[in-house]
Amino acid sequence: MRDKIYLGLVHYPVYNKRKDIVCTSVTNFDIHDISRSCKTYDVKEYNLIVPVEAQKQLTERIIGYWQDGTGGEYNKDRESAFTITRVKNSIEECIADIEKKEGQRPVIITTSAHIYPNSISYKGLSEKVFSDDKPYLFLFGTGWGLIQEVMDMSDYILEPIRGNTKYNHLSVRAAVAIILDRVLGEN
Repeated sequence: MRDKIYLGLVHYPVYNKRKDIVCTSVTNFDIHDISRSCKTYDVKEYNLIVPVEAQKQLTERIIGYWQDGTGGEYNKDRESAFTITRVKNSIEECIADIEKKEGQRPVIITTSAHIYPNSISYKGLSEKVFSDDKPYLFLFGTGWGLIQEVMDMSDYILEPIRGNTKYNHLSVRAAVAIILDRVLGEN
């Protein structure tokens, strides 16, 4: 059901351009813009998944500024967007937290610029989300994408976003907004 949608922005484990497994840096734009997109599409919780303590502390400080600090007084819309934003150590912690809240494991949805055997269309996923009562966790990778083990644990992998050119390298912020609109937007 639509009220059980969760989103995770994965900073680890992801690939770099040499296919090394790395931890990418959290960016201020990703915190702000994805929080706003998630709130707009009624996502229950937006999780920044990063195990590096210094990055977690910085991210929590930014979130706190908008939730509890003067930022929230200055911009109430931003304060509202950050009410659903959390920081988690790992994908596993995120899944366990959702299981605890919802009483069942979420359906794992990942994204990729490639087609996989378990790829699903936006329409197909939208129909599933609106027709059952399961929680869903959408995982988005940073860097050069989610590692193969994460892709393998996915229930579904969304079909790629395609423009009208051969170039295909959207920012994760843009991809999140497009996918949320295609799956959860007005029918």
